[in-house]
Amino acid sequence: MIKMKPLKIGNLCIPIPIIQGGMGVGVSLSGLAAAVTIQGGVGVISSAGLGVLYRNLSKDYLEASILGLKAELQKFREKTKGVIGVNVMVAMSNFADMVKTSISEKVDIIFCGAGLPLNLPSFLKSDSVSKLVPIVSSGRAAKIICEKWKQNYDYLPNAIVVEGPKAGGHLGFKPNQINDEHYALEVLVSDVVNTVKTFEIAYKTTIPVIAAGGIYTGQDIANMQKLGAAGVQMGTRFVTTTECDASIEFKRAYINAKKQDVEIIQSPVGMPGRVIGNEFVNKLKLGLKHPIKCPYKCINTCDISTAPYCIINALFNAFKGKFNNAFAFAGTNAYLAQKIISVKQTFDDILREYKNAK
Repeated sequence: MIKMKPLKIGNLCIPIPIIQGGMGVGVSLSGLAAAVTIQGGVGVISSAGLGVLYRNLSKDYLEASILGLKAELQKFREKTKGVIGVNVMVAMSNFADMVKTSISEKVDIIFCGAGLPLNLPSFLKSDSVSKLVPIVSSGRAAKIICEKWKQNYDYLPNAIVVEGPKAGGHLGFKPNQINDEHYALEVLVSDVVNTVKTFEIAYKTTIPVIAAGGIYTGQDIANMQKLGAAGVQMGTRFVTTTECDASIEFKRAYINAKKQDVEIIQSPVGMPGRVIGNEFVNKLKLGLKHPIKCPYKCINTCDISTAPYCIINALFNAFKGKFNNAFAFAGTNAYLAQKIISVKQTFDDILREYKNAK
């Protein structure tokens, strides 16, 4: 069987260049992350909404989030000593808390998207080991981050994830860009690879580019590598695994979905989001949902005065399988899932697809 070239991020060597996408609320926790890492990829815990999942540890959302992240990291490390990543969204109100906790817990890689993490290197200490990997949606964003980090902190990203408009969840694109061929992942990857090359040459370093958003098969991975990507990030494909931390109902939403069911909605956080449509989504379209209050103040960009629902409650309900008041975030290819299988079987299938790639 043809082996994929390992992904090197700083002094880390990832045998199979697959990063499992961080999926909140509760979809990618220590269970899924550990299983992916054991297979040779990078497992990623999503820090989004941990304060809701761990409210038994503290009634204070911010404190519960910190305690929850520490608990998930401990669970991960009880299963494997391999590479662990944490996904932290810039738009989260507790962004700094989650980054600081990740660094103090010596997480291997911190992935940051949903905004430009321009101050991310400022959280590093002299003894920090965490690699910093921003998630961008354009070469321009990659250039801004590289310039700002180098200028202000004498630091360059250890890698860059470029996420295209076919991703699940919140998208860093305007609605009219999502289906525009000029913003296709293939175009974006080439753009970011070329942008990064300038900094690699100037500072004699290596900044691997990781392609994300709609990556589902081994063929997709091969296609991205041909464009210069050193690895890929995959979220949707790992949802329908035994080890995924979401409810069985969440996984079945993927398995039961048809291509036309995967649609774009406007999230209260001010970004488009890709979801699997259901009755709850239909009610949102009719303007029938209204939040009573903002329980957590979890996202800085969320305007509760105009929001038709609470995003974190909707995602928490989905995690628990209560779809009367929820929807499942999902990538474009969610409808391809046919059954729930193990992470190991998923990796075996992807590697077989890669071997047969044209």
